[in-house]
Amino acid sequence: MLSFEEDFGAVAAQQPARAVAAALDPAQATAAVSARAVAGEPATARRVSADDKRIINGQTDVNQLVPFKYEWAWKKYLDACANHWMPQEIQMSRDIALWKDPNGLTDDERRLVKRNLGFFVTADSLAANNIVLGTYRHITAPECRQYLLRQAFEEAIHTHAYQYIVESLGLDESEVFNAYHEVASIRAKDEFLIPFIDTLTNPEFRTGTPEADQKLLKSLIVFACIMEGLFFYVGFVQILALGRQNKMTGAAEQYQYILRDESMHCNFGIDLINTVKAENPHLWTPAFREEIRQLMNTAVELEYRYAEDTMPRGVLGLNAPMFKEYLRYISNRRCQQIGIEPLFAGANNPFPWMSEMIDLKKERNFFEARVIEYQTGGALSWE
Repeated sequence: MLSFEEDFGAVAAQQPARAVAAALDPAQATAAVSARAVAGEPATARRVSADDKRIINGQTDVNQLVPFKYEWAWKKYLDACANHWMPQEIQMSRDIALWKDPNGLTDDERRLVKRNLGFFVTADSLAANNIVLGTYRHITAPECRQYLLRQAFEEAIHTHAYQYIVESLGLDESEVFNAYHEVASIRAKDEFLIPFIDTLTNPEFRTGTPEADQKLLKSLIVFACIMEGLFFYVGFVQILALGRQNKMTGAAEQYQYILRDESMHCNFGIDLINTVKAENPHLWTPAFREEIRQLMNTAVELEYRYAEDTMPRGVLGLNAPMFKEYLRYISNRRCQQIGIEPLFAGANNPFPWMSEMIDLKKERNFFEARVIEYQTGGALSWE
C-alpha cells in the first residue's frame, strides 16, 4: 500500500511541464525544471495550451484545469454533481417490515438479496481504491482527474448505501462483508479484477512506454467495460425486478440511483478509453484487441456463474439462462463502444425495461409521488 510520502511524491512529481513526461521520476522532473531555468525560461512563464494536453503522458501542468481540452469530461463532472444523493434519504421502513415478516419473501428472494449485497459491499470499495491509488496518478488531463475525484466519492456513497441496507435489515454483517472471501462466485469475480488493480496501484508502475501504456489502457477497459459495465448488471436487474413487484422498494430505489451513477462511470470510462486510443493509436494493435476480447469472454462466463449461484431456481419471473443472453448482449455493446468486434452474434436484450431505469429524469419513484430526479439547490427540476 502507498505510504503518504510515496503517494505525495508521485503527485508532486507530476507538476509543471516535463515532470509528467518524466514518468513521475522526481530526479528527471528536477532536471527538466533546471533546464528551463538555464534557458532563461521562468517556471511560471509558459502558459498551458489546450492543444498540448494529453490523457496520459501529458507535459502540461496537472494543477491547471483550464483552458479546457476535454470538455466532455468537465460536462460529466457537472452532471454527476447535479445528481448527488445520500443513502439515508431513502425510506427503508417497508423493506424492514417485509424482511422481518417470515412470509414476506421467499428463501430464493432472500438469498438473492444477500448475495447481491455480498458482492456489492466490496466491489465499490475496489473501484474506489483503483481510482484513488491507481488510475488518478497516471491520468494527466486535469478535467478527467476532476471527474475521477467525483467518481471516487460516488463509489464511497454506494458502499455507504449497501451498508445502510445491511444495517436497516439487521443482516449478519460478518456474513455479508466476508462474502467476497467465502462465496466462490463472488470471489472469482474479484480475483479477476485484482491483478488489474495491483498493476496500477504498484508504486513502481510508470507509464511512458508502449508496454506500460497498454497495461494502463487495459485496466481502464477492464474497469469501465467489465467491472462497471458488466459485472454489476446481474445484481441491478435482480434488485430492480424486486422493486417492480413492490418488494424491497427502498433498496430498489437506492440501486436505481446507483445504476444511474454507474452508467455515467461506464460512459466516462469509454470516452476516456477512446480518447487514449485516438491520442496513442500505436497501442491499439490486433493482438491487444484480441486480448480484450478474451477478457470480455471470460468476464461473461464469470458473471453468468454468479447469476446461477444467486438464482439456482427461477425467481421473480427470472432465471439464469435469461441472464446468459443479457450478458452476451451487454458484452457486445461494450465491445462496439470501444471499437472491438462483438463476440456473440445476434444476442438480444431480454430486459428492455432496464433502459428506462437508467434515465431517472423521466421516472418517479416506483410506488410514491416522490420526485426521483435528485438535484441540488437551483438545479432541482420538477418536470
